[in-house]
This record gives sequence, structure tokens and C-alpha cells, in this order.
Amino acid sequence: MPAESISALEPWIRVGVFAAVFLTVGAWEVFSPRRLSRYPRLRRWLPNLALLALDVAVVRVVAPGVVVATALESAARGWGVLNVLEIPPLLGVLLGFIALDLVIYGQHVLFHRVPALWRLHRVHHTDPDFDVTTASRFHPVEILLSVAIKCVAVAGLGAPVLAVLLFEVVLNAAAMFNHANGRLPQGVDRWLRWIVVTPDMHRVHHSVVPAEMNSNFGFNLPWWDRSFGTYRDQPAAGHADMRIGVEDFIGDESISLPRLLVQPLRA
Repeated sequence: MPAESISALEPWIRVGVFAAVFLTVGAWEVFSPRRLSRYPRLRRWLPNLALLALDVAVVRVVAPGVVVATALESAARGWGVLNVLEIPPLLGVLLGFIALDLVIYGQHVLFHRVPALWRLHRVHHTDPDFDVTTASRFHPVEILLSVAIKCVAVAGLGAPVLAVLLFEVVLNAAAMFNHANGRLPQGVDRWLRWIVVTPDMHRVHHSVVPAEMNSNFGFNLPWWDRSFGTYRDQPAAGHADMRIGVEDFIGDESISLPRLLVQPLRA
């Protein structure tokens, strides 16, 4: 399929995959929940999904399809490492996908380490529960910064258009999966987390305990945490009893949409 056709289909592919994965994971949470929720689902889902809708609107207005467009421009102008090396197409897609995943891991670590960026990312962490909608709970400014980082990475790598589209779709789907409040058999989780980030693995990252919060940064691939020493197998309190969220952000501070939008202004 021509790269231009892939670019034109991008919004429809992303919406279709999002809807299918959201409904599947949501059903899994209903029929086999991992933890008891602290708040009624509807009370949290409304602001979380409203934040998602706002993020989508902001990106579509400010930078519609810009990441895929950057890949198209890079291919046309021969920008990036993969274009210079003239890597075979399929290998280029694979290497582009893996490299972009490493970039997102690094971005995630950066948003925890730099105080100004942490204030933005903290909106994601102040969700007092952990489920499929947590995957979509990001401040619009963080989303725009993430888009800019991905554009720079795509241009520098020379990532093929197909690699970029696959990465964007898989990143959204994987985020919903690894934020799921769904139960996996221990044996399945132990095996699966060598290949992808599982909900039990990522849930540790949402602990109120700083040492646990600053671990398990991966979204798609679990290899980076194991390679760079940020992997933590289990929370100290266990998954059923661990506290989720950020200290001092409780009640309306953690679930009110207006307060989420101005939360980065708070120390």
C-alpha cells in the first residue's frame, strides 16, 4: 500500500482499533477484575474520557497527522539513519518500531525526572484507581510535547511510514491493555511479561511509593526496564493492597476535570 494511502487511513485505523480494544478490555475488567475499585466507575470514567476527547481535539487542531506526515517527509527527503543506510523495507519497519519504543521509554523516564515535566505527567498518576481509562488520562500539553518528541525521533531515525502507523496503533492498544484492571493467571503473567508489558507489571508504576512509581516505565516492550535497571517485579504491599495515585491528590483533586487541567500549576 502506498505511503500516502496509509497516511489517509491513519485516523480510521486508530479509531477502529481503539474502540475494539477499549470494549474488549472493559469487558475483561467487568468479568474478571484484579482489584476492587475505590471510586464508582462512572465518576472516574467521565473526567478521564473527557480529558481524552480534549486531547484528541487539541491534536487534531494543532498537529493533525503530523507524526505520519513527518515520516512521509523524511522518506521523500532521505532524512534519518534508516534512509541513509538504505535498510530493506521489512527490516526498516521492525527497527523503526523498536527504536520508537525505546524513545517513548526514555520520554517516560524524562517526564518523571524533570520537575516541570513531572507536573504535567502527574495528571496521569493522580488517578486513584487503575483501569482502561487511565491509559487515556494525560494533560493536553503533555500530549503535544509527546507528539513533538515523536516527530524529532521519526525524522532522526528515518522511520518508515508503516512503522510509525503500527507503532502509534500498538502504543494506544498496549496502553489500554497494560492499564487494565483485569486478572491474568500468575503463570501467564510471568511468561507474558518477557514479551510485552502486562497490567501487573505496569500497575507497580502507579504506586504511591516513590521507589515503585519510578520503575517499570515501558509501555509496549518490557526489555528496556530490564536492561536499564528500572524493572520491579511486584509491589511491596501486593497488588490487592497497594495504594494507587499520588500523595496529597485525593477526592476532587484527582477526579475533577477542571482541577486536572490546572493541576500542573500546583507544586
